[in-house]
Amino acid sequence: MASSPKTASLYRMVTPEHMCPYGLKALNLLQRRGFEVEDHHLSSRAETDAFKAKHDVETTPQTFIGGNRIGG
Repeated sequence: MASSPKTASLYRMVTPEHMCPYGLKALNLLQRRGFEVEDHHLSSRAETDAFKAKHDVETTPQTFIGGNRIGG
């Protein structure tokens, strides 16, 4: 029986003016660790601020595994 792939959801800031270097590092780390990554781009300051308020966090990127936030 084949095991299902490990999946993670990554939320990171990606705008025409800025691509978060920490988001790129998080993406790379998850991929190196064998995760299939659902890569969600926060494409504006307003979208990023709304995400942070919704999840009560101060920074992005944020990673979720199994529906649980594991942090940035």
